[in-house]
Amino acid sequence: MGTYVPNTLPQQQDMLKEMGLSSMEDLFAHIPEEVKYQGPLDLPEGRSEMEVLAEMEDIAGKNRVFRSIFRGAGAYHHYIPAMVGHVLSNETLQTAYTPYQAEISQGVLQSIFEYQTGICELTGMDVSNASVYDGATAAAEALAMCRERKRNKALVSAAVQPGVLETIRTYCFGSGMELAVIPEKDGLTDLDALASMIDEETACVYLQHPNYYGRLEDAARAGEIIHETKAKYILGVNPLSLGILKTPAEYGADVAVGDGQPLGLPLAFGGPYLGFMASTDAMKRKLPGRIVGQTMDAEGKRGYVLTLQAREQHIRREKASSNICSNQALCALAVGVYLAAMGPEGLAEAARQCTAKAHYFAEKLEEIGFTVEQGEFFHEFVTSSAKPAADILAALEEAGILGGLPLDEHRILWCCTEMNSRKDMDEAVSILKEVV
Repeated sequence: MGTYVPNTLPQQQDMLKEMGLSSMEDLFAHIPEEVKYQGPLDLPEGRSEMEVLAEMEDIAGKNRVFRSIFRGAGAYHHYIPAMVGHVLSNETLQTAYTPYQAEISQGVLQSIFEYQTGICELTGMDVSNASVYDGATAAAEALAMCRERKRNKALVSAAVQPGVLETIRTYCFGSGMELAVIPEKDGLTDLDALASMIDEETACVYLQHPNYYGRLEDAARAGEIIHETKAKYILGVNPLSLGILKTPAEYGADVAVGDGQPLGLPLAFGGPYLGFMASTDAMKRKLPGRIVGQTMDAEGKRGYVLTLQAREQHIRREKASSNICSNQALCALAVGVYLAAMGPEGLAEAARQCTAKAHYFAEKLEEIGFTVEQGEFFHEFVTSSAKPAADILAALEEAGILGGLPLDEHRILWCCTEMNSRKDMDEAVSILKEVV
């Protein structure tokens, strides 16, 4: 990070001299003394690089690193090609601010454009924005972009991730949008309930496919029900699953959203991640944030610019329907590099391995007495057993294995990815056989 080495004292003096000042105190002379902090800051003394490194390693040593992971529920353990980290380490692609000045921001703008292109190809939608903060934000922003003067009600499935639903509730509370939750039935959205709840005042309906329990919804039928009343269809998806599943566009979705974490972003204690948003061409002017576009300069050379920022509050402060004024550019770069490195075949293979291993693991758990809740799933599934979930997970943890997510006293949400080898799965089953 050589570009970001702080300036030296002589350099500071030269800059002060250029401004006609003699000291740093002169630079801040306009600030009243009573609001300035008096005395030294409560910070420890400086240390050598070796001392700092030793302390950081000591702190990091307190982390519990599991050698095998069977947990998902919104954050997934996938293989990340070395190319992703290599490209991200290029400091010329790391910036602290927005690429408003296109003439000096071509690299960052192109990386965002490539990311948008990848998201559109993945989802089958016409246009993507430059990303938002995370998947929950993307879902909540999608509801806001569907709101109309005579349509102020949103319906959300009870089978979506709980954190996403809570974020949506917060957004709707703040904006005054009416929110109703569609009940679940046997781990799926109750589409009969949806048909009875939707009306002419419904602006949009949000479903997740696969849903929180890993189950595949009847997304096509849901789209038909939703569009009968001319409401908008928002479909939340796991982007990696699109390597083998139908795209949101094929299900008739108007907006596709989700968390980009499975596409090249590590678990990293829950972030930073990014939320992707893509829509049909008819909805593009309601997308929040910004969109990078490709153009030609005065000499006929290809270039990239910020094309559309229709909803940003700093552009249309009084009429803005979103306060998102930024994007996760470095995370979007990671996603773009991941998609380029994997390609369509690599992504499909990763998705196939996820689903094949999850089904293998589910079958093995059934053989030793677990009950697997029935239904089609991608790479997550729910089991129940007479033995308490806490005892089951504790036995795995003792062996260095992170088990699934407990949903209640006896139900567990499991996940498998391409990172789970047959040896890992057989070992987990062997341990659980003794427990149950």
